[in-house]
Amino acid sequence: MLDQLNQHRTIRKYSNETIAPELLNQLLETTCRTSNTGNMQVYSIVVTTDSTIKEQLSPAHFNQPMVKQAPVVLTFCADFNRFSQWCEQRKAEPGYDNFQSFIAAAIDASIAAQTFCIAAESVGLGICYLGTTTYNAKEIIDVLKLPKLVVPITTITVGYPEITPEQTDRLPLDAVVHRETYTDFTPTLIDQLYAEKENSQFYKDFVAENNKETLAQVFTDIRYSKKNNEFFSEKFLEVLKEQGFLK
Repeated sequence: MLDQLNQHRTIRKYSNETIAPELLNQLLETTCRTSNTGNMQVYSIVVTTDSTIKEQLSPAHFNQPMVKQAPVVLTFCADFNRFSQWCEQRKAEPGYDNFQSFIAAAIDASIAAQTFCIAAESVGLGICYLGTTTYNAKEIIDVLKLPKLVVPITTITVGYPEITPEQTDRLPLDAVVHRETYTDFTPTLIDQLYAEKENSQFYKDFVAENNKETLAQVFTDIRYSKKNNEFFSEKFLEVLKEQGFLK
């Protein structure tokens, strides 16, 4: 299992082979056995296979081609709607229209998404995580008809790989693992931890293509700029208000 996890690759191109409904249900059943907050299972998974709905979802994900090309698109949502309705129907007063409840449900949705990805890869499927979901959550809410107290957190495309790409790089373990307490980074250690990434020809070409001096500038100036981060932050906070998680 560890060897299999170490072979993870992001799959953005899928073959024409469909996923058998029985297999998809097995994967979803496995996913729903995952850890969650208080055994409330305050998440929902919207399974999209219809080409028309995928077409409608595509702009929310900046028209990344795998949204329309993948046989299945899964939207994992923080969901206190179902649990709150159950409480109300059982003479209990729910108090989950707040930020803490949203965080709990968002964690549940994230854990469920990762469990699905591991399960899918274990049977030969390929997945791609889309980080665009919270950028355009309002648009996704409209397409998927999500009610109050339901917010999309992440989207996974899944299918049989058309090609097997090279693995993407990862930082050394010391960059992300701290023993007992957090150890802050010195300039020298930062240089050491990012040396392999910065010295690879792939990233050197990436920097040149973007007309930047350093790889870090590609991230701060182009890919994840302060302006865009602040814009999408305000947009998502408005979604949380509209969906009932913020007063």
